[in-house]
Amino acid sequence: MENRMKTLYKSEISKNMMDKFKYKNVHQIPKLEKIVLNCVTRDAVTNGKVVESIIADMAAIAGQKPVIARAKNSIASFKLREGQALGASVTLRGKKMYEFLDRLISFSLPRVKDFRGLSPKAFDGKGNYTLGMKEQIIFPEINYDKIDKVRGLGISFVTTANSNEEGRDLLKMFGMPFREK
Repeated sequence: MENRMKTLYKSEISKNMMDKFKYKNVHQIPKLEKIVLNCVTRDAVTNGKVVESIIADMAAIAGQKPVIARAKNSIASFKLREGQALGASVTLRGKKMYEFLDRLISFSLPRVKDFRGLSPKAFDGKGNYTLGMKEQIIFPEINYDKIDKVRGLGISFVTTANSNEEGRDLLKMFGMPFREK
């Protein structure tokens, strides 16, 4: 069975993008390439067990095992050693990416307190969007009683779009709730 978001992309979004931006070829239509979840904390410098709890949370949220993010350089003033574990990240592609996008838009974002929409300013100039979450407990997969500390995470949506406008329209058609300027 094909995912709801992928079906939406194939049936409606690609046609709408083709009409709006007047592409000559179907391969020019922007696609969602990957979604990257990232969580790094400075608590990991003093307490090594923090990374294990981050990995457990990220695995529950993403549905796949995260990669440990390690320090590239030693910085004495931050008490940081090269190779020290600082957090974790997960890259989602294909079926898992569309499932995560569906869960994020349908369940998680509506659970954010005082939610008025996502900022349309967090695009990088090439159509990619990065969203910062203040707490991981908005995801239904996280059991509130089992977390040691509320942590934030970054979610990056990487697209094949050439401009912010194309990327914004693509994510908007998927149902991302951007607030109007």
